[in-house]
Amino acid sequence: MLLLQFSTSHYCRKARLALGYKGISYQTENLTPGLHILRVKSLTGLTTLPVLLPQIVGQPQAIGDSTEIFKFLESYQPEPTLFLPNSEQQAQAAMLEDWLDESVGTATRFVYYQFRAGEGKDIDPSLFSQMVIKVVRQQYGINDTTVELAKKRLAHALLLLSMYWQKGDYLVGGRLSIADLAAAALLSPLALIPDYRQAYPQIFARIINIHQLCGEPLPPGLEDVGAQGLRPIRS
Repeated sequence: MLLLQFSTSHYCRKARLALGYKGISYQTENLTPGLHILRVKSLTGLTTLPVLLPQIVGQPQAIGDSTEIFKFLESYQPEPTLFLPNSEQQAQAAMLEDWLDESVGTATRFVYYQFRAGEGKDIDPSLFSQMVIKVVRQQYGINDTTVELAKKRLAHALLLLSMYWQKGDYLVGGRLSIADLAAAALLSPLALIPDYRQAYPQIFARIINIHQLCGEPLPPGLEDVGAQGLRPIRS
């Protein structure tokens, strides 16, 4: 399988976590923002990544959108399952995943790119990196006003997710689900922002645990964080 992605995209990370948890072998092809449309629109009719190319006879040519990739992987390889056996719990997990996709992931993008354009510019001051950041900020309308709104949305989300994860290792149903993968992926860019790491250590402990469970390298900002002192997730 081939995953078309932006290397830094938290939505693409979401797909990688699912592939890793399923133990499915795959390769990645990193595309350039803007130019990626030439590669993906003819495949899915969409202009967004990730896009998964199964490259398997009898399977779809291409699957766009991380949620649709979840569904495909579950049908292609049911075990280990990402969908909860209890229909009510699975509906709750799907609702959380959608909220994380549409609200939290967007807010994370705004806060992250504001940080990378300012305090975090030294993370990668190269001309190409700064050009990409500028394009993304213009594309999504990222400015001081929209970022303040995003910060308020994130504060509410992080408080809510902390309450969920304080009750147990997983967000729904006592086992890993699509909601956990979405949260771990879509909050991961915040690991580069010191204020968030310091304010929400339990959130980042969960992000680390879920990445380890899925065999996915830790996000930037967490690579050097050891397991000492983190409560492991029970598989």
